[in-house]
Amino acid sequence: MKENDSMSPVIDPVIEARGLDLVFQTADGPVQALKDVSLTIGKGEFVSFIGPSGCGKTTFLRCIAALEHPTGGSLTVNGMTPDEARRKRAYGYVFQAAGLYPWRSIAGNIKLPLEIMGFSRDEQEQRVRKVLQLVDLEGFGKKFPWQLSGGMQQRASIARALAFDADLLLMDEPFGALDEIVRDRLNEEVLKLWARTGKTIGFVTHSIPEAVYLSTKIVVMSPRPGRITDVIDSPLPRERPLEIRDSREFIEIAHRVREGLRAGHGDEI
Repeated sequence: MKENDSMSPVIDPVIEARGLDLVFQTADGPVQALKDVSLTIGKGEFVSFIGPSGCGKTTFLRCIAALEHPTGGSLTVNGMTPDEARRKRAYGYVFQAAGLYPWRSIAGNIKLPLEIMGFSRDEQEQRVRKVLQLVDLEGFGKKFPWQLSGGMQQRASIARALAFDADLLLMDEPFGALDEIVRDRLNEEVLKLWARTGKTIGFVTHSIPEAVYLSTKIVVMSPRPGRITDVIDSPLPRERPLEIRDSREFIEIAHRVREGLRAGHGDEI
């Protein structure tokens, strides 16, 4: 058992970052995207990253996925380097846009990573059926993306990320472009999915209510260079109806997140 920076116990760490820095070299000179980021994410946690645009939320997620490479500090995924974790298919990644191929059916889109990984046809079919059921899209496997609503397309994208059953799911603001009613429903469904699968989830958002509603831990980040200004361990129960957003506990957590965001901007001024 290890401890994170807020001194709460973390069992079976999945993500460990220590003094992480990332500097991009640009034509206008170096740009520091992340500075001295230290964080531990335990197995089965739902961790949201929130902060203003350009604060490094997505960059940190991309470092975990080995899509970006830090220039300082250390980062491990299940005790491996991010590159090793990527080669072992240790995570699924859901992007801001669903990114479904229009010429493939929904089932065909979900099968794509399984085909690349060499799963048998029977195994592909079994996994597609399982994940379509998980995201409440049974009966839609033969449909094409253009026949589905935006929310349904995002659920299909989540199903594709779940298909090879990685323990870690990384989600980069997947519901940001959806209207509030659809977003609320998908928030509820993601919580149910998390409860059923026990996966560790890293979730990027700009929405304070979304971060508070979904998370066991909320990581508040400052404007560039991206730093962690607060890590909030949520006292809310794991089962959360939407009505919990009217509770005193919820409002107090949202207030702390808002104050953390203001403090980060104050450091910039």
